[in-house]
Amino acid sequence: MLNQNQTPLLDALKANAARPHAPFYTPGHKQGEGISQPLADLLGKAVFRADLTELADLDHLFAPQGVIQESQQLAAEAFGASQTWFLVNGSTCGVEAAILATCGAGDKIILPRNVHSSAIAGLILSGAMPIFVNPEYDSALDIAHSITPSAVQSALQQHPDAKAVFAIYPTYYGVCGDLSAIAHITHQYNIPLLVDEAHGAHFAFHPELPTPALAAGADLTVQSIHKVLGALTQASMLHVQGNRIDSDRISKALQLVQSTSPSYLLLASLDAARQQMALHGNMLMSRTLQLAEEARTRISQIIGLSTPLVCKQGMSSSGFVALDKTRLTVTVSNLGLTGFEADEILDEELGVTAEFSSLQHLTFIISLGNTYADIEQLVQGFTILAQGYRHNLTLRTPICQNLVSRMGYSGHYSPREAFFAVSETLPLAKTSDRICAEIVCPYPPGIPVLMPGEIITKSVLDYLQQIQTMGGFISGCVDTSLRTLKVMKE
Repeated sequence: MLNQNQTPLLDALKANAARPHAPFYTPGHKQGEGISQPLADLLGKAVFRADLTELADLDHLFAPQGVIQESQQLAAEAFGASQTWFLVNGSTCGVEAAILATCGAGDKIILPRNVHSSAIAGLILSGAMPIFVNPEYDSALDIAHSITPSAVQSALQQHPDAKAVFAIYPTYYGVCGDLSAIAHITHQYNIPLLVDEAHGAHFAFHPELPTPALAAGADLTVQSIHKVLGALTQASMLHVQGNRIDSDRISKALQLVQSTSPSYLLLASLDAARQQMALHGNMLMSRTLQLAEEARTRISQIIGLSTPLVCKQGMSSSGFVALDKTRLTVTVSNLGLTGFEADEILDEELGVTAEFSSLQHLTFIISLGNTYADIEQLVQGFTILAQGYRHNLTLRTPICQNLVSRMGYSGHYSPREAFFAVSETLPLAKTSDRICAEIVCPYPPGIPVLMPGEIITKSVLDYLQQIQTMGGFISGCVDTSLRTLKVMKE
């Protein structure tokens, strides 16, 4: 057992920030002396004294032998891994590295169609060929859950030469599928299970939370420590266990997708967040769960249907076996509001900001940083919504259903081939039945609905325009106004 009280990287950074010396190295602001006054007024000078580079005492991220190595070993023990890597480019680079380390050009990888755009980037970088599996769809709630073990089994039977299986655990809504069963099936083919656990870094620290991905049998998992724990934005971790994945390939892949000038502020925040959870995680998560239950109970009483995502014993499906109770999804459609409208009112008029909105729902992340006062403001916000905005709801076509049922991947070109192919830009109306040459990712829900190599259908064009009409926005593509799209040249 390691001493989880230690913070070797944080201590080294603190010592170097306080050491009197003449700095003739990057960054150019020289420990805050060259920072503009408005920025110094906002953040203070102390943070810039600690904004240091890879000095001798601070170790090297890509070849750690000192305090970074010690900090990563402490993190591996705390999170239940055999080896851990610190990430300064977010979980995005961890997902990309996971695919690069397990798949080469033309290799097949099985993954859900509702993957994050980072997985698509990993396909483009690696040249891997995706074998997409539809996630389970909840038509009553218009929400996609997880892929099922049976769907993974079927995909592997059809593609026994696949090099890896990739899963999302939990989903953005906090839903966890049957990862243990998926791991068992995947390992029967002696290939690794890779997991995007960006929103599940807290699972290891309380028994009332879902089983962590590693404990469920994952070979590799990527966690955004900044999303739900106490690290700075962009600070994440990649964990592995077992021998199905070559650790050297992970290290080499990370060198391709991480900055060669890593922020020690981000790295030190990972060290500190690990210590905080290792020492106090159970207490912090108990308090967080209590706040979430308070919000869930009171909002349910106010609007009648608030948190429909409830997995009851004996009623679970293989795409939904557990729920992260710190993730609060509120259905607002019975108030006569779309999620977009409710989000705008809460944010601009009532001082309550959600994580994201969709047609029928608002989703809130309740974490160790929230307070009882936050919950009071959230409840008060919904009280005002229910009193002042309830009216007859105009029925609308569910959005997510269009996404889940709209499988259009051609299979003739890998995402990499299409991304680098000769392309042309056409008016949106003329792109139907053409092969897309760029990523098109609407928010909400933040899932790419088109990727390079995918056939553009009329239904997906209608879907994208519907998102825009309801107040969503489009990212990833060159023309975010969506008047044009890039397609492969015929």
